[in-house]
Amino acid sequence: MSNDLPDASVDPSDLSEPSEPFEPSAPAALPGLFSEESRVRAFAAVALGAGGGAEVARTAGLSAKETAGALRRLREQGMVVSGDGGGLVVAYDRFRELARAARPAADPAGDVVPAAGGDRTGMILRTFVKDGRLVRLPARWTRKKVVLRHIAERTFAPGVEYPERTVDQKLRSWCEDGEVDHVTLRRHLVDCGHLRRSGGIYARPAESERVGTA
Repeated sequence: MSNDLPDASVDPSDLSEPSEPFEPSAPAALPGLFSEESRVRAFAAVALGAGGGAEVARTAGLSAKETAGALRRLREQGMVVSGDGGGLVVAYDRFRELARAARPAADPAGDVVPAAGGDRTGMILRTFVKDGRLVRLPARWTRKKVVLRHIAERTFAPGVEYPERTVDQKLRSWCEDGEVDHVTLRRHLVDCGHLRRSGGIYARPAESERVGTA
């Protein structure tokens, strides 16, 4: 990589908006995007206020060719965009979007759902639970048990007695904008043994008491 001061003759066509729709960077793709030093230096120059190709080249100490290539990749991945005045700016909204995508979701009680990585349980929950809301119940019984267990553990403390009105209130928050109503969800939780009912009072049994239940 040349560290000589560039001639600033960056072809404007190299800095135009990408002609093909780009696939925005996922968090896992960022290390690859910034593995090239020229892209890091060009990005830093834009972050420091360089609004055009020539200015980026001077600030970053890159050649015109290096600058054009780096900015093209940064724009293709949505990390650098044209601002209101036409100059280059960092797409901070894109970084916030990526941060939200990587952040564990919160359940209705405000607890954070631990990131499950690529395991099967995590995949099931990400499919049927979105932003702490139940999208729908899986048709497959084994998957349905995973979702119901998750909801029970996130909503009810073991051994605590809840009147039916409180149970319904808690379950409604899971069912907002979903395909399942709170009454159906309550019935499934009872049928699976995650809630026990007696005289209008519900309680979630301790795990040891659920041996042999679904």
